[in-house]
Amino acid sequence: MSNTPNSRNRKNRIQQLSVPNGQTIAEFTDYAAAVDCVDQLIRHDFPAPMVAIVGSDLRTVERVRGKLSYGRVALQGLITGSWLGLLISILVPVPASTGSTPAVQFSTGAAIMLGAGVGMLINILRFAFTRNRHEFSSSSAVVAAKYEVVVPHPMVDQANRAIEEHRQNCL
Repeated sequence: MSNTPNSRNRKNRIQQLSVPNGQTIAEFTDYAAAVDCVDQLIRHDFPAPMVAIVGSDLRTVERVRGKLSYGRVALQGLITGSWLGLLISILVPVPASTGSTPAVQFSTGAAIMLGAGVGMLINILRFAFTRNRHEFSSSSAVVAAKYEVVVPHPMVDQANRAIEEHRQNCL
């Protein structure tokens, strides 16, 4: 393989996607705590590209946000469609025949109303066809049970000194 700039960039991208080689200096059950630890390292002049947060024991968590009904789905479609209609009316100007302002206002209002109607119709139809699947709205995320802060082996002592220095300054 040649050592051209493109091949080196590709190698760097592949390395960024792999689990970093190094030693764990801290473990957390909360992602925010792991980020705080990395922030502490960086504040104490530790090189940022040398730190990685590795999550393990991954799980998918789906949080139920609310019950869906035809009314709620229609309202969501109305709001989304109205915004889409407004955006289209702004991006695609309609020339007025006499150059008067009311014609432009009418076309903007018509675009908003048309967008609201289409948005409602699409959302209601989509809900009607998928209703047998579930009747609630939710959001899902992938979370880890454990987060490890990892640094390269030669830099472990420097990272531990930075963490210890931070703890002394906080006391």
